[in-house]
Amino acid sequence: MNTLIRRWSVWVLTGVLLALPIVSQAELNIVISGGQESGVPIAVVPFATTTRTDFSSIIRADLARSGQFAPLAVEQMPSQPSSPEQVQFDQWRAGKAQYLVVGKVEQQGNTYQATFYLLNVTNGQQMAGRVISAPLSAERSIAHRIADIIFKQITGIPGAFDTKIAYVTETDGPLKKRRYTLEVADSDGANPQTVLNSAYPLMSPTWSPDGTKLAYVSFEGNRSGIWVQDLRTGQRYQLTKFPGINGAPSWSPKGNKIALTLSKYRSPNIYVVDLDTRNLTQITSDGSINTEAAWLPDNQTLIFTSDRSGSPQIFEEKVGTHSAHRLTFGVSYAAGGAVSPDGKTLAMLAGGNGGFRVAVQSLAGGGSDLRYISQGGAEERPSFAPNGTMLIYASQAGGDSVLKVSPVAGQGSQTLRFAQGKVRDPAWGPFLDNSQ
Repeated sequence: MNTLIRRWSVWVLTGVLLALPIVSQAELNIVISGGQESGVPIAVVPFATTTRTDFSSIIRADLARSGQFAPLAVEQMPSQPSSPEQVQFDQWRAGKAQYLVVGKVEQQGNTYQATFYLLNVTNGQQMAGRVISAPLSAERSIAHRIADIIFKQITGIPGAFDTKIAYVTETDGPLKKRRYTLEVADSDGANPQTVLNSAYPLMSPTWSPDGTKLAYVSFEGNRSGIWVQDLRTGQRYQLTKFPGINGAPSWSPKGNKIALTLSKYRSPNIYVVDLDTRNLTQITSDGSINTEAAWLPDNQTLIFTSDRSGSPQIFEEKVGTHSAHRLTFGVSYAAGGAVSPDGKTLAMLAGGNGGFRVAVQSLAGGGSDLRYISQGGAEERPSFAPNGTMLIYASQAGGDSVLKVSPVAGQGSQTLRFAQGKVRDPAWGPFLDNSQ
């Protein structure tokens, strides 16, 4: 259980916690590590634009990260049209692309306006044509929104590229004192913004369902506590400060509750706090270690990690029933469960002495359909994209601490590499208000 206990250990540190205005940090560099060859071939032609942003490359990277598309390199394109009228389909039919995206971006006052078209190469038909505007400060959002539209048009599933991720970084500060930051960035790691800068460890961020708040664990004052912070105002408050463990918060789908781990009576157990009344309900009550709760979409059922069966495994329990049943079998270790937004798929860390890898199975499958997603053997708890098609998780790559994004169906991943220090505990945020 050392991996679980690591999350609860109290570090004895000195320093001052700073609640800072949101400021920019170094971006996560994206490295594509394969796996897109089997996807649908699509050509995203460089957009006609006078801006410095390469919109088409952002779109290509988004689509590749999903694992469902294989974007063509620019040098593989027979021409570079920017409108449907300029496309010579005979040229494109001789190549690999099944779909073609062309467009342009213009600055109009304080906004950028993008016009793009999605074309079917086989029949020459236009599948989508849209005009999208965004402030100059949100130019990358244009590319993500276009990728979302393309993804939905072809797959029928809403895209999740114009969303946010939260994660924690750990770096050396002045006099080699460790510094911890809570960051929020675009889904591809760009535009990181510091939510909190601390001399104390931070961990386990969880998003409110409307994307306006984060709950997380902070060890300020040399003891764990769960805090809630408004991303719009920066205001924060401490939700729990019980003796012992205050950890692993998980926001409910309706936003009215947070599940968490407390050790009020020695053994760590799952509790649920009502955010309106602050009433606390104990969910588990045995002498085992129970932690890492996550909600099902019904807002009534939780999964959690427990060693009640002799080794860490994942269990499910409906609030108020006091009756849990085991979900994972066939592996000596299963922990860190996450549930897909549709409530059908369970993601986890699974393994044993050979290391821990991200795996998925159907929630009702009893482990019979367990399938490994990652290959590294040193991964941490995964988090689903809001459309359920991708997972983000912390890992080790070449001695570096990185975040990886892997498609739930298929192979391969993209690596988001932090410029310095360690990066961990990623949590994928909900859909934003932008409609597709």
